[in-house]
Amino acid sequence: MKIGMLTSGGDCQALNAAMRGVVKGLSENDKDLEVYGFYDGYKGLIYGNYRLLSSKDFSGILTVGGTILGSSRQPFKQMRIPDENGLDKVEAMKETYYKLNLDCLVILGGNGTQKTANLLREEGLNVIHLPKTIDNDIYGTDVTFGFQSAINVACNAIDCIHTTAASHNRVFIVEVMGHKVGWLTLYAGVASGADIILLPEIPYDIDKVIEAIDYRKDVDGFHPLNVASLWLRQECLLPCTPKGIIRLLKSTGTEIAGKRAVVIGRSNIVGLPVAKLLLDENATVTIAHSRTKNLPEVTREADILVVAIGRPKFVTADMVKPGAVVIDVGVNRDPETGKLCGDVDFAACEPVAGMITKVPGGVGPMTITILLENTIEAFERRMRG
Repeated sequence: MKIGMLTSGGDCQALNAAMRGVVKGLSENDKDLEVYGFYDGYKGLIYGNYRLLSSKDFSGILTVGGTILGSSRQPFKQMRIPDENGLDKVEAMKETYYKLNLDCLVILGGNGTQKTANLLREEGLNVIHLPKTIDNDIYGTDVTFGFQSAINVACNAIDCIHTTAASHNRVFIVEVMGHKVGWLTLYAGVASGADIILLPEIPYDIDKVIEAIDYRKDVDGFHPLNVASLWLRQECLLPCTPKGIIRLLKSTGTEIAGKRAVVIGRSNIVGLPVAKLLLDENATVTIAHSRTKNLPEVTREADILVVAIGRPKFVTADMVKPGAVVIDVGVNRDPETGKLCGDVDFAACEPVAGMITKVPGGVGPMTITILLENTIEAFERRMRG
């Protein structure tokens, strides 16, 4: 019997062990077994990069990570598209298969690899696909190899931070892989004792997640109790960016009391809380948004203009009152240059404004600073009981 073998797609554990098991099992029943290994996944099959493997190649690899054949990603959607030299990839794979007079191809891979394997089956080749992926998302398979190992890795990482979370009274958010399915997240979360598990298959309400967190640890100031305390003027941890904006204004000597402030944006993260903090500083505040009529007329009345809408260079020079303080909260990509930019056209507005923040380098560093300040403040409150 002659078989070809390749590993394709992303890496995962047990690839070498699986190949060894195939060869050991077949060689017990066929002493004349020939195994051809194709290098770098389907690339080896397409371009004829292979060699005849011996039993020595599979000795001592049971616990070795990676794959002795190498791997690469060959997207299924591009398999019918000729390469840069006009080579028909599918026909090239078939030619290699028949040239070696193979009885079967043994292919180890994930979802995309399986689709190409099925394509080759439809072309008349004998194919066995072994489901390997940490995501455990292959149709018709209960457990893929590599999945359990990924669970172990995730649990080990989470176990390492359990004691830190407990001793410092911290909330840890752990993101694991898993592509578009939640198997790895679910198993690792249950096994490691997670308090909240978010899965892509199940819609979740972020407010429910926030409610599950101790409000005293909410250094971002998003917990419903902290939000309520903000609006009731009670002691609480203030949202980092709005708090940082007030700090920026005061650091420049800007008088807030009695000034006309316009906030463009009404999000719960920036727009609404910064408007409330400006009110607390005795500014006259207008909240503008996408439905505001004659927006340029409104913004030109602002002594303090805060922009947080997520639209690159939305605010232009004709929207800024001469001498106004402009706080740009937005972080976007300039559609023309691909570089970071704010919601305000900085180059156009700088000559008009009295003071203006840059993006990057303006509000962002202050937000990080306030986050650290809130963390220390939360710790001190905890220590005081």
